[in-house]
Amino acid sequence: MRAVSDRPEVRVTAGKLRGTRESGVAVFRGIPFAEPPVGALRFAAPRPAGRWDGVREAVEFGPPPPQAGAFGMDAVSGGDDWLTVNVWSPEPGPDAGLPVMVWIQGGAYGIGMAGLPEYDGATLARDGVVVVTFNYRVGIEGFAQLEGAPANRGLLDQVAALTWVRDNVRAFGGDPDRVTVFGQSAGGGSVASLLVMPRAAGLFRRAIAQSVPGTFFTPELGADMASAFAAEYGLTATASQLSTVDPCELTAAGDVVTAKIGQWTENWGLAAHRSIPFAPVVDGDVLPTTPWETARDVEIIAGHTRDEQRLFSLMGDEASAPLEVLAPDARRYREGFPGASEEELRELVNSDWLFRMPTLHLAQTGPTYLYELTWSGLLGACHGLDVPLVFGNLQSGQPGMLIEDVSAAEAVSADMRAAWIAFATHGDPGWPAYEGEKRLTKIFDTPSTVATYPEETSRKLWQDHPFAPLTLRS
Repeated sequence: MRAVSDRPEVRVTAGKLRGTRESGVAVFRGIPFAEPPVGALRFAAPRPAGRWDGVREAVEFGPPPPQAGAFGMDAVSGGDDWLTVNVWSPEPGPDAGLPVMVWIQGGAYGIGMAGLPEYDGATLARDGVVVVTFNYRVGIEGFAQLEGAPANRGLLDQVAALTWVRDNVRAFGGDPDRVTVFGQSAGGGSVASLLVMPRAAGLFRRAIAQSVPGTFFTPELGADMASAFAAEYGLTATASQLSTVDPCELTAAGDVVTAKIGQWTENWGLAAHRSIPFAPVVDGDVLPTTPWETARDVEIIAGHTRDEQRLFSLMGDEASAPLEVLAPDARRYREGFPGASEEELRELVNSDWLFRMPTLHLAQTGPTYLYELTWSGLLGACHGLDVPLVFGNLQSGQPGMLIEDVSAAEAVSADMRAAWIAFATHGDPGWPAYEGEKRLTKIFDTPSTVATYPEETSRKLWQDHPFAPLTLRS
């Protein structure tokens, strides 16, 4: 019987790593998958990380990319090595052949980092998968449309991380031919984007898209927003000029513009109405199209929570837009939900426009297993409630605060984890695919059921809406 080391070691293409053993699994943190995107590499496509000599300690998360202070950046080590991966494995070694699940976190494309406690992969890994999380550039560094820089640098970082997984995950016990990407909110939008990105072809076998936002920008809208960021420093929106501003200081420009974004509603339209300063740009190259404009052959799980907007409603009017602004037909909305108050209608249309109906549109572009989370936490089945349930971290991080009764959450969490792992393992999550007139959907609750998609009224209201990229108004 082979002895289990408290300090497991593996060799990857760049050198040797030494991790730790925690909660019954091997953990390796802060592994660089690309060179730090600073200096001459600022606003450039990611470049593969170089080799190192000796054994690299892989026990601490890498520093997050520059972003607004929502997550408390001083809680992790500093530095500019933002592009790192973390791995949890029940059985490191080249012969295990375990399925791999690669997580892409959300954060409105403007904030987010892999080192948050809610993304700890130990619980999932103990059930027989290799779990990978990683940082990618967000905000101005990752998504601002700048002259002299490739578009969607945050998405290019994701492709680089997946390339690293393909080339190295076997050392951690993973099967590079059984990689599933999964992500929530902006992470779900990233998953959807990867489905139609030529650079991502062949890097994953399956995908799970949770609460997919329907927000994509045209290059013209993205460039105009970038000009507003640059104007805060008296600069133009070029890579060469913005490179003169310290990355951490540059995040302040995004914060200032976001705070007064409502003054641009005439030019920026729905993006300004919903305070959305960052989104992937459909540039025709890195991202050739929106995810629902073309058919795909990759199997996915796609789904959303019932009460997506509930969390944002608590933030005030700046986190939502009126019915007449978002709805394809406000009169039909009122007729479709005759008992709803104006406040309830506003919550419904914001849930539908931003998350629920884009997710449904994605489900209709290829083979999909659809789900809806209706199990209620402190704020109903709100946006983000699925994160602690999927990871099994019911008392960790900010999303864990949405769970009012941990014991009641355990059953639905086990149900979701089992479905995600089964899908990653053999492609079948345990319920029928969404198709045709049946539109069968997994309803995660206590107990969970399978039924026709519950949001039929919304489905009919939005079935002909294109969810085209948001445009700049002249």
